[in-house]
Amino acid sequence: MDWMRWRPAMERALYGMDGGFYRRPEGPAGHFRTSVHASPRYAAAVARLLAGVDEALGHPPELAFVDVGAGRGELTAGVLAAAGPDLASRLRPYAVELAARPAGLSEAVVWTDRVPQGVQGLLFANEWLDNVPLDIAERGEDGVLRYVEVSATGEERPGPPVAPQDADWAARWWPDGDRVELGGPRDRSWAAAVGALERGLAVAVDYAHTRAARPPFGTLTGFRGGREVRPVPDGGCDLTAHVALDSAAVPAVHSLWTTQREALRALGVHGARPPLALASSDPAGYLRALSGAGEAAELTDPAGLGGFGWLAQAVRMPVPQSLAGLPGWQTLTP
Repeated sequence: MDWMRWRPAMERALYGMDGGFYRRPEGPAGHFRTSVHASPRYAAAVARLLAGVDEALGHPPELAFVDVGAGRGELTAGVLAAAGPDLASRLRPYAVELAARPAGLSEAVVWTDRVPQGVQGLLFANEWLDNVPLDIAERGEDGVLRYVEVSATGEERPGPPVAPQDADWAARWWPDGDRVELGGPRDRSWAAAVGALERGLAVAVDYAHTRAARPPFGTLTGFRGGREVRPVPDGGCDLTAHVALDSAAVPAVHSLWTTQREALRALGVHGARPPLALASSDPAGYLRALSGAGEAAELTDPAGLGGFGWLAQAVRMPVPQSLAGLPGWQTLTP
């Protein structure tokens, strides 16, 4: 049986040229539902955030929107559709994704497999970091932290002791628990993305946890056809693990840690039901408003999508007014 550590197994299963999950024609939407797929109100909220970044940057001649982990470009297309005429005329949208460019996407969108360097604007990574491959480690009865090795059918066995770099990360960021998801690769990926901005706001949105509440047995799981399944690195299912966003935060960059519920509410997404009187005066309008309220409620549900973590980092710019008053805005110190 062929054994390897989880990080290379995930890399091959998710992104391999021959049958990698994220290169499949149906795209992520064929297997799971993200905030982008749940409602166009999500893209509209991101467009409002982009407008706030534009204002904070002083309305530059060219403003970038960088969609990292773009899937099939759904969020990029939604932001383009929601942007006002002035903003749209200066907007340079980038969709960063390893899969091939989808048919029908606006020619204005730059489809690329790497984050553009030296741009000004908003970099937005929705459910990207949870798919950055990482190693898993477990503590044995002897207290030694060892890599977990996995087969193509999902069986696991203990491997060698973790390298010093991973041992240091675990001691600093995940000191307790029997199973550790070693987040160093995600920290480095996020630092590279933030570092690509000349000026702007970088936002990572994901399943997340902080040091005070690390899950003792980890979070690695799979999704196939809309159902959660056992994680098997065979290319047939998504492989995802929650993100230690507090570890990922780039030091000395002004940072906001909050929930999606709070962030979207600040951006105008509310799940309040429309007044019942509207049902009599404008039945069609009432039904539209009711549908919108349902979508907003799903996006902000604290037990669901609303419980996602938002990490926002302002690079050489003021904090957008829409986010400045949120609880938790601080400079995170590692």
